[in-house]
Amino acid sequence: MKTAHLDTFVHDNLPPPELLPEFIFDLPELEFPGNMNCAVEILDKAISKGFGNRVCIQCDRLTWTYQDLLDKANQMANVLTKELHLKAGNRVLLRSANTPEMVATWFAVVKAGGIAVATMPLLRSLELRQIIDKGQVSHAICDHSLREELIKAQQECESKCLKHISFFRSSDTTQEGQHLLDIAALSQPSTFENFSSLSTDCCILAFTSGTTGVPKATIHNHRDVMSICTCWPEFVLKPLASDVFIGSPPLAFTFGLGGLILFPMKFGASVALLEKASPKDLVVGIQQFKASILFTAPTSYRQLALEGLIDPLSSLRKCVSAGEALPGPTRALWKQATGIEIIDGIGTTEMLHIFISANEHESIPGATGKVVKGYKACILDDDGNELPVGTIGHLAVKGPTGCRYLNDERQAKYIKKGWNVTGDAYLMDENGYFHYQSRTDDMIISSGYNIAGPEIEACILSHPIVAECAVVGEPDEARGAIVKAFVVLKADISANDLSTKSIQDHVKTQLAPYKYPRKIEFVKSLPRTETGKIQRFKLRQ
Repeated sequence: MKTAHLDTFVHDNLPPPELLPEFIFDLPELEFPGNMNCAVEILDKAISKGFGNRVCIQCDRLTWTYQDLLDKANQMANVLTKELHLKAGNRVLLRSANTPEMVATWFAVVKAGGIAVATMPLLRSLELRQIIDKGQVSHAICDHSLREELIKAQQECESKCLKHISFFRSSDTTQEGQHLLDIAALSQPSTFENFSSLSTDCCILAFTSGTTGVPKATIHNHRDVMSICTCWPEFVLKPLASDVFIGSPPLAFTFGLGGLILFPMKFGASVALLEKASPKDLVVGIQQFKASILFTAPTSYRQLALEGLIDPLSSLRKCVSAGEALPGPTRALWKQATGIEIIDGIGTTEMLHIFISANEHESIPGATGKVVKGYKACILDDDGNELPVGTIGHLAVKGPTGCRYLNDERQAKYIKKGWNVTGDAYLMDENGYFHYQSRTDDMIISSGYNIAGPEIEACILSHPIVAECAVVGEPDEARGAIVKAFVVLKADISANDLSTKSIQDHVKTQLAPYKYPRKIEFVKSLPRTETGKIQRFKLRQ
């Protein structure tokens, strides 16, 4: 496989051919040219389609048309290549809440031939350092208010690969030694010579937590991006150019990138971006921007419905759920409160976006949906053999997108006989609907976040009062699951509410706050095998 990149690090660390999934491009809509830059296809071509004066992005601070976004992205791309010496194939870490500037920098990086590595604003220096070292990130673009953890991560990185950090939205434009991207962009032209990428060149490194706590970097190319813009939104969501998208997932999640940026722009629609997206923030945003398509997790839908926050006569017309399994009671509660049937779906970071779903007219209680047009799916046994209808097994999928881990031995576990095996237990009924059962590994999915138990265990064990601990997911009606820690305290420490709070606060300061254990149970010992391995299945029971 060839690459047009000058920095070939990602290309050189692709999985070997025998460990790649089978890719399928059966639809005529998936016949893409050999040379293609997805940023050009989505943004530049929006202008040639006549979308230039349409509203593209809006938030509390500003409103940008498609032409505004193109101008900003081109100016930033000029800064990246002329001042920060970005070479095609360099990895660029993006650190920001969901803001117009975050979107502009994403397009700027991809237009210049760089590889966007979007990260959540909640991440701490330890987590950022792992991403920087794993992806050999050379550049970073950061909201100035989030600079401290990134600078700390840069200082702590073993590889010392991160050479350039540029900031935007700084309140002090006179700070010495800090490169301010948005200020520098003002002096650049609003035209840019886009990098001529191959459609198979990487443009995104999307990180996902592994069950070992070591993050995995998934490699996605320009063709992948255009494939997800075609399959699920074209055949399931079916948005209109008049739609206003809104939602809670961070743009660093591929669920958020697709649902809040790529899909609305593909159809000439607009998005309302919220820097904070609690259920109450969503309500205000929906009302303020007259949003018509909502993307959020089941937890938010349940809270919105239970608290009576959504007006049944609001502007909403379509609601999408993904990130975790949608409980039947939550679906029914939302339908009762709003009259809208939730469009459920399952996607993975490895597959980039949703591959099993059903539109609001074909959704049925208890089922995620059917395989999305352009993909194939089945249920496999432990040996990779296809199971009959109605049998619980491993969900397997293949299509125009698929798993490519960056230099990671876990590739061999995800790919079986050409299938992407997602780690979810499902069954398929006689009508082709897929029904979620559980996760097949130790990943805890809470409110749409993937949380690796071993990472939390390591953090808790670093607390001075803790002797041993084990972390599992406990089923929770509101969040799908919560992090629960079983803790053995040191001999001279008493178990009480202060001990619980001390451990929880410790985790919140070391890791992203959503990872902290919402329940802690103090025990005298942990169940172990004869060889000393913790028997987590006993803790789950």
